[in-house]
Amino acid sequence: MTTVLLACLDADTLGGIQRVTHTVAQGLAERGHDVHVLGLHRAEHPFRYVERPRYRRHLVHRAPPGRLSRTAARHERRRLTELADRLAPGFAVLSSPSVVARLRPLLPRHLLPIGQYHGSYQHARGSWHLRSVRGHYGRLERAVFVSEDDARLFSEHALLPNTWSIPNPLPAWPAATAALTARRVLGVGRLEGVKRFDRLISAFAMACGSGADGWELHLIGEGAEEERLRAHARACGAADRVVFRGAVPAAEMGREYLGGSVLGLSSEHEGLPLVVAEAASYGVPSVAFDVSGGVRSLVRDGETGILVPPADVDAFAAALAGLMSPVTAALAAPAALAAPAALAGTAEAPYAAGPAHAAGPADPVGVRRRLGAAARAHAEAFRLERVLDRWEELFERITR
Repeated sequence: MTTVLLACLDADTLGGIQRVTHTVAQGLAERGHDVHVLGLHRAEHPFRYVERPRYRRHLVHRAPPGRLSRTAARHERRRLTELADRLAPGFAVLSSPSVVARLRPLLPRHLLPIGQYHGSYQHARGSWHLRSVRGHYGRLERAVFVSEDDARLFSEHALLPNTWSIPNPLPAWPAATAALTARRVLGVGRLEGVKRFDRLISAFAMACGSGADGWELHLIGEGAEEERLRAHARACGAADRVVFRGAVPAAEMGREYLGGSVLGLSSEHEGLPLVVAEAASYGVPSVAFDVSGGVRSLVRDGETGILVPPADVDAFAAALAGLMSPVTAALAAPAALAAPAALAGTAEAPYAAGPAHAAGPADPVGVRRRLGAAARAHAEAFRLERVLDRWEELFERITR
């Protein structure tokens, strides 16, 4: 049995880092490990990820994240020391650059530090994250990234000698798969600027203009951008085709994937977007902007879905149209989707322009099913059991 402490800035907000933390914590605990989840701050709107946790939960500050006073810093040091004194030797998994910077100097020697970074190298390069990763992660036992591509880039450009890659896990594996006959594109996530659902709406409206009759775009999530996105849908002439579904409980998302035929990922940046893996587990292919190694690890262009250049709304629309419209598909080059996945998006086989990149035979349902079946097979690598195996392999390698 190994002791594992998983620490987050706040552990109970509705978000990707928190979801992965609780999923991994429950999985490791069910394998017999002594697992603890630590939140440095209280979540403003707590969300319960696991109904019957097999792990222990700890909270340091009752205030939400913010600047620490000297008194609060002393409390944090004392609280962590008290907790660590009760734990057997093991590992402290620190979930973000801010958590690494705060906790690494406070950890006792018997808790070996592992740093995670859930974003992409591309995103880190454009923010303070790269400087923080470069300054702190090289001193840890391992620096863990969500894809092999990101681990390689951080190793080269942040000069890290200790990189490792472990993908985010799917919390469950469905028995049923989508029929892919529904005329429905899904967009899943917070309605916030970084998700760029405005681009998805624009691309969907353009695809509908290519002969895709009767299709709807269902946006599942809530957020501050909803009114602006509604106005954008009206401006695109697609207000009657864009359905704002609001938040859907996690337990009911399976029904949404089963009712969809294509997932659209239009984010400005992503680490490893689990929504793509979840859709793939139900046999639903994705069209995505190629914004990170994590996205590329999930979507193999032309094999499990379609990748288009970042922010290229025209290419995104053409990819959607090829999966939606028999008219567009019949006019496109059938060989486009058969390009070898190993060359997709490289100098040897650059992104194709226009509908030919997205479309194949005149039967888009058949294309969706071929991509969806390959996507589900590929998503096997993200099943919880396999990801937990990777964590246990890492623990063993560090202590070997």
